[in-house]
Amino acid sequence: MKEDLTIHTQTVFEQIKKFDNDTNEFWSARELGRILEYSQFRHFTPVIERAKEACNNSGIKISDHFEDVLTMVPIGSGAKREIDDVRLSRYGCYLIVQNADSSKEIVALGQTYFAVQTRLQEIQQMQVYQQLKTEGEKRIFLREEMSLHNKQLAEAARDAGVIEPIDYAIFQNHGYKGLYGGMAAKDIHARKGLKKSQQILDHMGSTELAANLFRATQTEEKLRREEIKGKDKANKTHFEVGAKVRKTIEDIGGTMPENLPVADSIKKLDKAPAPLKLRGE
Repeated sequence: MKEDLTIHTQTVFEQIKKFDNDTNEFWSARELGRILEYSQFRHFTPVIERAKEACNNSGIKISDHFEDVLTMVPIGSGAKREIDDVRLSRYGCYLIVQNADSSKEIVALGQTYFAVQTRLQEIQQMQVYQQLKTEGEKRIFLREEMSLHNKQLAEAARDAGVIEPIDYAIFQNHGYKGLYGGMAAKDIHARKGLKKSQQILDHMGSTELAANLFRATQTEEKLRREEIKGKDKANKTHFEVGAKVRKTIEDIGGTMPENLPVADSIKKLDKAPAPLKLRGE
């Protein structure tokens, strides 16, 4: 049954996506509520309100992601009537699934889907990223983002109880194992023909860096959001997030990260003249 549900929900969130006359994507809150297994819209409304509050607390304008609208629905014999609905952006959907009943498997799947897709959209919409023309420029940008978020992930892990260096190495390996189908850092080194002294992240292309960036950002958020405590629980969380990112790659027909080609050291690119200013320069 679980397998059938996973197969069924691979693209269900895309299936209910709509576009307005200006080709802007949006979702209907009523349709999303039904997908998330809320029997009545009035039971789903509190989830929307919590999502709006989270949006406001993040300093983001609510109306950019939650728009109250009227939707026409059939009532029989060809007649229709207007009902209240909310037009949602992708980020609005992301906030909703983060505030929905996470005990439901479909909600958990939605959390992974919208987290990954929203993060990808954020990167693509960054002004600096849009200016990047070459693979090398994208690698430098994503490697910098990876360095930043690894620091934030380390802080979140420390708050969860991962204190000693050896414990953090184990924690990191759990994330790699989830994303790379059971492969730890040493296994990835061997698979890609890297020396022990070579950093895995320095030899990733932009696609593989992006997958690892998703893993790091979503693990950090989950550790903080659910206030996870204890090394074992933190390790389990990192593995599960990595595995969910891997599943998303599989669902969209992408190449598994361990099968992506090894890139030349990014340090060689750092020595070349930078074509544009990146954050922090």
